[in-house]
Amino acid sequence: MLTFIGLGLYDERSITLQGKDALADADRAFAEFYTSFLAGTTIETVESTHDIEITVRDRAGVEQDPGPILDAAESGHAAFLTAGDPMISTTHVDLRLRAIDRGIETRVVHGTTAQTAASSLTGLQNYRFGKATTLPFERSHGGDGVPASVIDTIDANAERDLHTLVYLDIDREHEDYMTGDHAARLLADAGLDRLGVVVGQAGSDDPTVVADTLSALTDQSFGDPLHMLVLPGDLHPLERDALRELAGAPVDS
Repeated sequence: MLTFIGLGLYDERSITLQGKDALADADRAFAEFYTSFLAGTTIETVESTHDIEITVRDRAGVEQDPGPILDAAESGHAAFLTAGDPMISTTHVDLRLRAIDRGIETRVVHGTTAQTAASSLTGLQNYRFGKATTLPFERSHGGDGVPASVIDTIDANAERDLHTLVYLDIDREHEDYMTGDHAARLLADAGLDRLGVVVGQAGSDDPTVVADTLSALTDQSFGDPLHMLVLPGDLHPLERDALRELAGAPVDS
């Protein structure tokens, strides 16, 4: 049995009760934190809280060498843990299909995602979000500025009056996380000086939600990681009121 468990957004408490029960039932636990991670805790705290030893796998250990995970699931009950929801990443879908191909029963226990948190914390209507995109560090894509694919996604959503959720790059190797001000500066320099909303520490008891023009956001600090950026489309009156009340958006936004 292989159970995919979403740990939620922020710390060792973010897991659902269903996920906690499934983890307690597991014989072995594996995790990956390269697609995202729990910024409000440590792996040691997660282990002690849930009384289980967790083997952390890197990208190659999941994508190219899933054997230990699948072997454990074939001989007993293995849990595979991720931040957020476990099926957001195609890597995890591939692992599930590999398990099924070996005749291993699989199960998914969902967790809260950054996308739903972005909608909830900003007051922007979830069904009005278009295609999401990821803004990489310049070193990650070997160029300067913003990749054309990111601009194309933002422009395509804007043409349809849809909001764009911009995930910000995570460089786990160098323990570096793109901040909201960095992202706003890149996009403003690329000619997109429009309304943006930075969301930080989603899932914590005191998240950060700040709305302003991208050029104004470049001079602000948004606290500890993780951050994400939302670029709203045309706002419904209720969304406009929500951004003013919840995120301090300018009155003329």
